[in-house]
Amino acid sequence: MDTMKLAGLEPASVFGYFEKICSIPHGSRNTKAISDYLVSFAVEHGIRYEQDELNNVLMYQEGTCGYEEHAPVILQGHMDMVCEKDADCSINMDTDGLNIDHDGEWIFAHGTTLGGDNGIAVAYILALLADKTIPHPPLECIITVDEEIGMEGAAGVQLGNFQSRTMINLDSEDEGVFTVSCAGGARSTIHMPVQRRVVYGPCVKLTVEGLRGGHSGVEIHKNLANANKVMGEFLGRIQKIMPLCITKLSGGAKDNAIPRSCEATLIPLGINVERLNDIAQQLQSEIRESYDEPYAIVRGDNVDALGGNALTTECTAKVIALLNAAPNGVQTMSQDIEGLVQTSLNLGVMSLDEELTLTFAVRSSVNAEKVDLLKRLGELAVFYEGTTSEMGDYPAWEYKKDSRLRNTMVDTFCRMFGKEPQVVAIHAGLECGLLSEKLPGLDCVSIGPDMQDIHTSREKLSIASTKRTWEFLLEVLKEL
Repeated sequence: MDTMKLAGLEPASVFGYFEKICSIPHGSRNTKAISDYLVSFAVEHGIRYEQDELNNVLMYQEGTCGYEEHAPVILQGHMDMVCEKDADCSINMDTDGLNIDHDGEWIFAHGTTLGGDNGIAVAYILALLADKTIPHPPLECIITVDEEIGMEGAAGVQLGNFQSRTMINLDSEDEGVFTVSCAGGARSTIHMPVQRRVVYGPCVKLTVEGLRGGHSGVEIHKNLANANKVMGEFLGRIQKIMPLCITKLSGGAKDNAIPRSCEATLIPLGINVERLNDIAQQLQSEIRESYDEPYAIVRGDNVDALGGNALTTECTAKVIALLNAAPNGVQTMSQDIEGLVQTSLNLGVMSLDEELTLTFAVRSSVNAEKVDLLKRLGELAVFYEGTTSEMGDYPAWEYKKDSRLRNTMVDTFCRMFGKEPQVVAIHAGLECGLLSEKLPGLDCVSIGPDMQDIHTSREKLSIASTKRTWEFLLEVLKEL
């Protein structure tokens, strides 16, 4: 293979295939070219393959000499990458390859994301399949599309020909960290009809801002305030003093991000802005003291408007009640893995137009608890004369207490590197959940080499860690 920037790096075959992958545009929803390259690789090497209409590619290879009768093992990764670039970068990531380079320690791309997540997994798989001298059992390989935009390839792939129930996922970014479970999830939205009428009076704008925000999976357990819930408390305190008519209400941008800010415009029937700001200052102090939110701002300001098309006082009261009744944050912790959030939800997006909508990211590593939490949201909506809709449902990858694969990998790691790996579960989604649903009883562990700043133009992949992870993978396959 003709390599250029990565020539001389070891393992040569892995970095050779990685450089080839980087030369082919392969952002999410732009995977036809990379999928066809994988097919051409399979044809060139006489490997049995399947390519589906989504562009997922499956490959099958017999065990090498002496391993033909061993149980097969699945290797899995995804071919798409997140395409981000600097403002002054001229590369068209839809049509151009990446301008990759290295400094002897790290591989990176000039001005763009590198796609080490998850191109290095594909490179590992191709290097293994191409080398008939590497000892390994029969391999069943799954290379999916569009993982980065909702795991769409894993959701649609058909695995009816697969025999194995042992899978090594190669989509992790920390060497020596073995991921053994992940949360399932869904997006649930409460829709509540509202009634409006013309209301006259001075308008006030309420603002909650300056919060830290964060990822609704991996950071939900941190002591972070949710701007939408803070606004609910703010409105509730004002309403105890005087009836209100809300005209506008919005907060958050994504269901999987803890919202940093929220705004409301209302017509308070009798309260002055000074009294309102007494409430704001008290609430601001409480948020700063109770949460890790030193820069939280809660305030009220006069608006240069007199009246508007506002919710009725009765409807406003119902909106405030629903907003305060809505569950949010950690619901249960795991009894199997210390410190792991088991079930949570995040009120990520709130908007008000012809109806009030509250959109939640629901997560759980126990599928039954996810179902129960979605049911609770449905019951809450019905109580407030609303409805719910759900999207993007994906299953949990539940922790397997008795795992031969995990035990083999831990023992091999200890023997090779003289230390224990970290065995972790994450409160976020991986393709392992969807694939374990398609392959009942699947025994799975996720590993990968060290990467930094993935999904940004600062992304980089460790050369030494890539080599160690490769050697570890080969040794595990020998043991299996």
